[in-house]
Amino acid sequence: MSDSISPMTRSRERPGSAYNGYMMLAIFAALTVFVIYLVFNAIPDDGAARAAKIAFVGTLVLGTLSVLIGLIGFFMIQPNQAAVITLFGEYRGTVRKEGLQWVWPWMTKQKVSVRAHNIHSEKVKINDLRGNPIEVACNVVWRVSDSAQAVFDVDDYKEFVNIQIEAGLRTVGARHPYDDMSDEDETTLRGSADVVNAELREELNERLAVAGIVVDEAGLTHLAYAPEIAGAMLRRQQADAVIAARKKVVIGAVGMVEDALTKLSKDGVVDLDDERRAAMVSNLMVVLCGDREAHPVVNTGSLYQ
Repeated sequence: MSDSISPMTRSRERPGSAYNGYMMLAIFAALTVFVIYLVFNAIPDDGAARAAKIAFVGTLVLGTLSVLIGLIGFFMIQPNQAAVITLFGEYRGTVRKEGLQWVWPWMTKQKVSVRAHNIHSEKVKINDLRGNPIEVACNVVWRVSDSAQAVFDVDDYKEFVNIQIEAGLRTVGARHPYDDMSDEDETTLRGSADVVNAELREELNERLAVAGIVVDEAGLTHLAYAPEIAGAMLRRQQADAVIAARKKVVIGAVGMVEDALTKLSKDGVVDLDDERRAAMVSNLMVVLCGDREAHPVVNTGSLYQ
């Protein structure tokens, strides 16, 4: 006989009912005035009947207990705040109406903030798509969209958010390389910030849906190679920069030499054969591409001597 694991039943938020707190406050204030009136004006005389004394004491005790116990039912709802109401462990709805509210004292109230929360994660060390160790961190803006799921479907929804942010960051960071080391146009963590941030937001929304939490914004705030390979990667980046600069210099020099030879030939300044043309191209390329300042040499002879 094989054991089967049943899926978790997800809670769903529904509106809860509560009485107007200001109206109930007026009722309890009137009840308090009535109790005070009994204390000062309705105390039975010593010669009063026993039944009258018992009725007085009972009324006084009942009124006092009603006021004291009734005060437990008051609670305040601020803007962008909700109160999850339960009755003996049974979910009875969520109150989102702002202001002073009142429910029966035996009902439990748990307040949940539905405001936007901002979390800056710790630096996480992961391996990118190519296996290079890197350090990443992110900033996430999230809010509670379903208070019932946040309270009943996870143990501690704030701690749940922190753990899932780290897990989602590791997942997205491992999908792409840190940088593009080839000529292919691919998504990288350093060069495709918009794509990576969108993937991170989608990943976190999928992970946090079970807790009734929505991620509004998510983005990387720190991205760097791990210290053990940072030096080697820095040298590689410097080499890439040098190669790119050299390539640009050579391409520009070739264009300048071509323009110079065309101008000389067009204006009839000098008539160059193939050997002289090759020598001039060589000299111009050395001058234009060299790192040091060129020192011209005056040749009093001819090219063929």
